[in-house]
Amino acid sequence: MSTDEPGTPESAPPPQRPWARGNPPRPPHPPGSGGPTGHPAPADGGMPAPVSSLRVLMTVVGGLQAVLGLALVTNSVSIAKSLWGEDDATFYADRATGEEHSGTVVFVGVLILAVAAWGILTALKFPTRHPNVRNSAIAYGWTNLGFTLFLWAFLPILLLALIWLVVAILLVVRPNQPETRAWFGAPARL
Repeated sequence: MSTDEPGTPESAPPPQRPWARGNPPRPPHPPGSGGPTGHPAPADGGMPAPVSSLRVLMTVVGGLQAVLGLALVTNSVSIAKSLWGEDDATFYADRATGEEHSGTVVFVGVLILAVAAWGILTALKFPTRHPNVRNSAIAYGWTNLGFTLFLWAFLPILLLALIWLVVAILLVVRPNQPETRAWFGAPARL
């Protein structure tokens, strides 16, 4: 403290912390222990590169799924007509087959939106370092792998399906890397 400020004595006591009254100070963690979890912390204290890249990948995939889900929900009738086609007007006088299946397209769109929200929310919770967030990331990766099998059936462009397959495999593998396991405090593999 400076003595130039009026009203501040030379030997002012340190400011009181009301949340620390009555509690003895905790000893510092040993160097390199990473805090209370006991796992090594990154040198700069930030998220390791594999964890950060997994977080970005999950956010991007979730965003792409959200766009796909919104497209399915908003264009359900035209998508259903393109998938199931329009039936002959003499057979069904009241409506076409595509219009009958628009509810199915909306259901799939809402399901994809829910999975997208799951991935984005899991990615946003990475800084908490809770082990269940890692488990959620693994489950999200496996869900995306199943979603890839669904894409093989409906996506006419093979290259896009292959790219999505590689991304889904990365979403399954990245949470099991040693750096990611250490970040979330998961036990080491045998």
